[in-house]
Amino acid sequence: MFEGHDPYLVALSVAIAILGGYTGFGLTARIRGTPDASHRVLLAGAAFFLAIGIWTMHFVGMLAAPLPAGTVYLVLPTIVSFLICALVVGISLFFVSVGEPAVSRVVSSAVLLGVGIASMHYVGMHGLSGNFSMTHDVTMVLLSVLIAIATAYGGLRAFLARQGGVQLALSAVAYGFAVSGMHYTAMAGMHLVPLAPGSHRHVEGLAASPQILSLVVALLCFVIAAGFLLSLVPDPRRKIAASTGPVAAMPGVVPGTVAPPAAALFTDIPSADPGSATASLRLRPTPLGGIGQPPRQTPAPRMPVEGADGTHFIDTADIRSVRADAHYTKVHDGIRERMCPWSISEAEAQLDPRLFLRVHRSHIVAMAHVTLVRREGDGAIVELDGPSPHRVPVSRARIAEVKARLGLVKRHAS
Repeated sequence: MFEGHDPYLVALSVAIAILGGYTGFGLTARIRGTPDASHRVLLAGAAFFLAIGIWTMHFVGMLAAPLPAGTVYLVLPTIVSFLICALVVGISLFFVSVGEPAVSRVVSSAVLLGVGIASMHYVGMHGLSGNFSMTHDVTMVLLSVLIAIATAYGGLRAFLARQGGVQLALSAVAYGFAVSGMHYTAMAGMHLVPLAPGSHRHVEGLAASPQILSLVVALLCFVIAAGFLLSLVPDPRRKIAASTGPVAAMPGVVPGTVAPPAAALFTDIPSADPGSATASLRLRPTPLGGIGQPPRQTPAPRMPVEGADGTHFIDTADIRSVRADAHYTKVHDGIRERMCPWSISEAEAQLDPRLFLRVHRSHIVAMAHVTLVRREGDGAIVELDGPSPHRVPVSRARIAEVKARLGLVKRHAS
């Protein structure tokens, strides 16, 4: 199977397949617990690196093969082969990433992906042009397709497992050897028959020399290696989640309990003073503690934020706004945003509702720091002070409450 092949390029092709598999599977390990937008980005990244790994491995293997002198690569079939690979990988990963995939869906996706990988291989092979004709052993073709389908099934199973550590590395190694096995099995069934002396095949279309292809492959190898190194960087959100243990010991945080939302602690009631110059709506505590109701929590005096050297705690008096970011939040202290391990609901429950107001499903603001409020579309925006002032959207349902808290409502007629 490897007769006449350059052993160094063969080893490189296997390594590229392994690195591409590890990077793609590693990205999928981070999909769980991310919002829809991040899910799509990670899914696209996984498909990209898997496709790049398969395609680059294929052409490194082609460069390793003992091809006749004067062989060139037709650009159009070469590009089409990559598009086929990227398309089938993306579709297959999408099918198995929606909901809980049944076995039948995984198998059908594996068949699609395996046939797509085999199609990519043979389209790329027929991108070769030179003074020869190409034939294939039918038995080896079928065997290579079966290996491709089995490889695809194993890869999709690794995708669904969302493994990490040693399991991920072992899956990537097995995947890399399987993809390489499919390629070299197909190459073993390929036969190049020299044309009759004096005859010459005309090259139709744009062609690239092996040297040009080597440069392209080298660039893609660099991309895969860079993606592999980036995949080794720990996920900062996992680091933040691991640091939430000390947070549970803070005042007002009761381990094992779910804090009631701050909005449940207060009820809007008409002002008792019709001539009040401040607001027609005031906030009155709603008593809790009845049967089945949790006790009201003491507002937390500080919030945890993640820094480069660990978890810090900032006083709530310095907080301007809190913005939802997936299962976490970004806290703005008037200068910059920093990540907090609390969710937006946890932040709302822990912050003092007399000082903070949830003005949007994704935003909480410190009302004392509001310097501007303005209608914008169906909602509004508020601007918060600080060395770096910033603006926060207000949903239409919260406009009246924001105006009441800022004393912007009109006086009642006497």
